[in-house]
Amino acid sequence: EVQLKESGGGSVQTGGSLRLSCEVSGATYSSACMAWFRQSPGQEREGIAAITNSGTTSYADSAKGRFTVSRDVVRGVLYLQMNNLKSEDTATYICAADLGFGIACPTGHRYMKYDYWGQGTEVTVSS
Repeated sequence: EVQLKESGGGSVQTGGSLRLSCEVSGATYSSACMAWFRQSPGQEREGIAAITNSGTTSYADSAKGRFTVSRDVVRGVLYLQMNNLKSEDTATYICAADLGFGIACPTGHRYMKYDYWGQGTEVTVSS
């Protein structure tokens, strides 16, 4: 069974940093299209950052210049480094992935039809 498990969330003050991780397990693959989303209560799920199999990245305007998506291909871990956090970044952060062999990755951070989703990790930013 394929599982995505997020970690690294927590409570930070405005201007602080967090590094989120998303570990993939239960899958054998050579291609991975992965992304980070976030969702606040009463709000729609929002695509924040995506990374293709070739390492091409895409960011929402709200994340540009502050967030960096990366991955460890060998370990099967997706990361989201978040700097200069703001109160509006408070949300549940969720990772998603398409995994396979020779698959083509979707373009951009707004694509939402990933096959696999994690449960999320909470991020709270307070002043």
